[in-house]
Amino acid sequence: MESTMSSQKNRFNGVLMSATKQALPIVLGFLPVGFAYGVLARKTGISIDNTVLMSLLVFAGSSQFIAVGLLASGASAVSVIITTFIVNLRHLLMSAALSPHLRKWSKLELAAFSFQLTDETFAVHSTRFGNGDNCKCETYLINSIAQLSWIGGTVLGIISSSIITDIKPMGLDYALPAMFIALLIFQIKDKSHIIVGVITGLLSTAFALGGAGQWNVIIATLIGASLGVILSWTKN
Repeated sequence: MESTMSSQKNRFNGVLMSATKQALPIVLGFLPVGFAYGVLARKTGISIDNTVLMSLLVFAGSSQFIAVGLLASGASAVSVIITTFIVNLRHLLMSAALSPHLRKWSKLELAAFSFQLTDETFAVHSTRFGNGDNCKCETYLINSIAQLSWIGGTVLGIISSSIITDIKPMGLDYALPAMFIALLIFQIKDKSHIIVGVITGLLSTAFALGGAGQWNVIIATLIGASLGVILSWTKN
């Protein structure tokens, strides 16, 4: 009995260590950006409770920043909900891409997984699932570590909001792009991935400069994914 418990404990520690290692790039990105969100939310008059609750219940970086801006401008709750819904439409694409690997999961397990799915955890899980690694425990641990780091950054931002007057000079907005670049590099396996990544990034930038707003990510992703499929067919 004791040896069995010891074996289970060692196995869990191994899974926890692996999850922590994989989530580390996300943590390094979430801490400074969550910090910036915490400072910004407090500067715009959102209460401490609501600032933390948004990171706990919403857990969507871009949507939270947009919601803070809209609330500060006096926008209605309906406007905030519709805007954040549109911003997060890309999650439909991410969920569709991962769904073939989650067919045996129960609806409750899928609900728990989808709640914590972000762009960053999608990048990690798409690589893991593609390699046949879809351990539920490790998956939930990666998501939980990511969200805890986001909440931790938020709390640090709230604490520091009284002594920081402006977060722009700190350059914290560079943390997320840097993190995405690191996650992208981990997924590159051949030249076709580099071609798709570069073209998709250029398209997203062009669409954003052209006035596509938040749709730039979705449109560029669809084109980039289609290009990836075509290159894959050509290669095979």
